[in-house]
Amino acid sequence: MTTFYSVLSLLTGVGVFLVGIVMFSECLEKNASRGMRSLFKKISNSRAAGVGIGAGVTAIIQSSTATTVMVIGLVNAGILTLFQATAIIMGANIGTTVTGLLVSLSTFEIKYAFMAMAFAGAFVKLITKKDTAVKICDLLISFGILFVGLELMSKALSDNETLKNFFMGIFEAVNFPLLLILLGAVFTAVIQSSSASTAIFLTMIGGGLLDFDSALYLVLGANIGTCITALLASLTANTNSKRAALIHILFNFIGTIVFTALVWPLEGVLVPFYQKLIPDPVWQLSIFHVVFNVTTTLLLVWFIKPLNRLTCFLIKDKEKGEDVLRPTYIDERLLSAPPIAIEQTKKEIVGMAERARDNLWLGINALLNRDLADKEKIAAEEERINFLNRSLARYLVKLSTAPITYADEKLIGGFHHVINDVERIGDHAVNFLEDAALMKEHGCQFSEKAVEELKAMYGKISELFALSLDVFVARKPAKLKV
Repeated sequence: MTTFYSVLSLLTGVGVFLVGIVMFSECLEKNASRGMRSLFKKISNSRAAGVGIGAGVTAIIQSSTATTVMVIGLVNAGILTLFQATAIIMGANIGTTVTGLLVSLSTFEIKYAFMAMAFAGAFVKLITKKDTAVKICDLLISFGILFVGLELMSKALSDNETLKNFFMGIFEAVNFPLLLILLGAVFTAVIQSSSASTAIFLTMIGGGLLDFDSALYLVLGANIGTCITALLASLTANTNSKRAALIHILFNFIGTIVFTALVWPLEGVLVPFYQKLIPDPVWQLSIFHVVFNVTTTLLLVWFIKPLNRLTCFLIKDKEKGEDVLRPTYIDERLLSAPPIAIEQTKKEIVGMAERARDNLWLGINALLNRDLADKEKIAAEEERINFLNRSLARYLVKLSTAPITYADEKLIGGFHHVINDVERIGDHAVNFLEDAALMKEHGCQFSEKAVEELKAMYGKISELFALSLDVFVARKPAKLKV
């Protein structure tokens, strides 16, 4: 029964740790909205800037998988080029090493203070309603839970000899570099988080179940296994997005091959030397994870263009077919990063509004001149506007369930009203077209004076429309007070 309870304790620890790391990631992401927005505004064709942005965003949200999926969404929306995406993905692999370094702090007695943060956060949250204080409390709670999970795992693995022997037997049975890499890749693909799998490997090292010689190959495999989520996310995306996912795989494969080719034959020399430099086995693995990703990035960052050409060769452009209705900027892959999703939603709404404005002019022009030449174009644009309205409405509902700030909740509520208003503007274009058809059918026409008055009226409407759109983009209602 002791072993049974230890297994339950281990599973509980893994569950608590995973909940903690998800909560911690969501809290950081929610509180760092402005930081993420400012980072992505600095996107350029600079390799260093791309790597820095990827590392920064991943350090904020604590998930290279989430960053890569988000990048695939931005590529799919045409916001990022393949070159920019490649640099960001490389940086994301550096940013994800922060989690391993945090987990390594559990080797110090300060871990008990970290665990106590969960109580402190929960206690303060009970007695305060201030938004800023609640955010800080949520961060403390999630950080504390993360270390509670680690402690539960560590205790379960170190206190039961049967459980310890079971895991040691598994690692002895697969004690071959290529098998360990495969095991690390499969395990990470199943739990879909290299941060979580690396943390579990670190806990096993701390509990004496795993030695550094084996763990380093598991971590190399974890870097490959984490690519599966991005690969799945790209299946429904465009060609360039699939190429970005392939680059993520190639980056980690090439890095793993280089390190395996270097470490495996020289293991007897390199590993003892490295262990002398860093005595603690937990820190040995977390720092190795940093070294692996930084070195791989420094090696491949100069070969971004050749990597892009290789992926373009492997994944060909599709032949142009029918024009399929699809949004230009919004992408469900971006929902994992609400600040970016909100910015993209605003762009999509602006594009929809500009379509409605242009279509409205076509409708008025048809009415004034009794000219039905643009009939099909107006109908096609109206169909596209209605499609965007439905797509945006569904997207906003999903976005409202993401971890967002109160200010963003209000903004999303306003977006609902805007898209409905824009859709109604689009309807007027069709109404004007129908009126034009009736006037032509019955031989009616406006007088010259009426035409001039209608044109002047539309001019005023256009000015108001442009002002409203400017206020919407800049989010400065004071501009309306004219």
